[in-house]
Amino acid sequence: MPYISQAETRRTETPNAVMTTLASPTLGGAGQAVWRVDMRAGAAGPPHAFDTEQIWTLLDGGATIELGGETIAMATGDTVVLPADVPRRVVADPAKGFAAIVTAPAGGCASTPDGTRVVPAWIV
Repeated sequence: MPYISQAETRRTETPNAVMTTLASPTLGGAGQAVWRVDMRAGAAGPPHAFDTEQIWTLLDGGATIELGGETIAMATGDTVVLPADVPRRVVADPAKGFAAIVTAPAGGCASTPDGTRVVPAWIV
């Protein structure tokens, strides 16, 4: 049974948020990736899509998720299932920001509107 101590978690900082990898293929040999997202108040991620489903649960704060032309307001304790291949954008509450736990199949690719595809560092 793989055990991952807090000291082994991997932190990836982007201009919009900090992702902390809790488990992934390269961290514990997991077939699923699990990570924490911490986004400061008012920050917004870029528009993108993922080729895999993701499940987000807000631990603290609030967020708005723009998903395929729909807007979802999330509060602490809420969970949303984001389907694969649907354009999305995550925006942190302007006063509180948020912390969330996210899980998805390992190796999922993100794609931007210009067609760039990448496996984010927190998922590998």
